[in-house]
Amino acid sequence: MVFNFDNLTVFLAAMERGSFSAAARHLGRVPSAVSMTIGNLEAELGLLLFDRGGREPRPTPHALALLPQARLLMEQLRKLDTHALSLSQGLETRLTLVVVPELLAAAPWSQALATLSVEVPLLEVEVLAAPQADALGMVQDGRAQLALVFERLGMDAREEFQEVARETLIAVVSPAHPLLARAGRQGVRDEQLLSERQVIVAGRHSEDVDKRIAISRHQWRTDNPVAALQMVIAGLGWAWLPQGFVHAALAAGQLVEIPAQNFTNALKLWVDVVWAKDKPPGPAARRFIELMSARQASAE
Repeated sequence: MVFNFDNLTVFLAAMERGSFSAAARHLGRVPSAVSMTIGNLEAELGLLLFDRGGREPRPTPHALALLPQARLLMEQLRKLDTHALSLSQGLETRLTLVVVPELLAAAPWSQALATLSVEVPLLEVEVLAAPQADALGMVQDGRAQLALVFERLGMDAREEFQEVARETLIAVVSPAHPLLARAGRQGVRDEQLLSERQVIVAGRHSEDVDKRIAISRHQWRTDNPVAALQMVIAGLGWAWLPQGFVHAALAAGQLVEIPAQNFTNALKLWVDVVWAKDKPPGPAARRFIELMSARQASAE
C-alpha cells in the first residue's frame, strides 16, 4: 500500500498549507522531513506531485486529482481511530432496536438514530419490527438491546424503561359499517362496541393483550398493523389504532373515527424505550435513550 497515515498526513498538510515549510510548522517537523516524505511518496507512486521549479513547490495536476480521495481516506481513518477507541471504552459492536410496527411512522426514533449516526458514524445499527409482546421478548432473550413499545399495564421486574414520547389511539371503523347506522345521531355507546367484532394487533405467541384496548367479546387478531388497517377498511370490524398511523385512511374517507356518545374516543399512551434489567444498555443505547428523551422534553 503506497499511502499510509504518515505520508497521507504530510501530503494533505502540504496541499492545504501551501508550502512544505508551512506544512512542517503545522506538523511540528523540519522542512527537510516533509520534503523527504513527499519525495518518497512520489517515487512509490511514479508521479510528480509538486513542481519544484519555483520558490515554493506547487501542486501538479496529479496532486490536485488525488486530493479529494486523500481527504476522504483521511476522514475514514479518523473515524476508524475514533470507533476503535470507543470500542475499547465499551461501545456496542451493534445496536439493535426493535420497534412496535404501529410506531414505525409515528415516534421520532429515526431522528435520534440520525444524530447517533453522526456522533458514532461506524456503529452498526439494526432496526427490527415486531408486535409488542414479541418485541419485549426479544429484549429479554438478548436479540435486541432496546424496544420501542407502548406503555404496559403493570410492571415487569425484569424490565427498565424510559418514557420518550406520547401517542394517541383512536377507535376507527369503515364508514359503511352497520355500527354507524345503528348508532344514529346520538353516537356509539360503549356497550355497543362490546358486541361488535374488534380487530386487535397482538403478538404471534402471546395471549397477553392490553385490557384497555381489547374490549369486544368477539375479536380477530393479527400481528401486523397494516393487516389490521386493511381489515377495518374492509368492514370486518373496528379497531383502536394510532392516530398518525390511520391519518391517510381518514383523510381518504376509507375510515372514520367512531362517534362516541358516552366515552372519549382518544386513548393517550406513553411510548417507552425498554431494556432488560440484567442487560444494561451500552454507550450507544444510552445515547439513543437520551436523544429520545430530549425530543420529548422539547415537545412538552
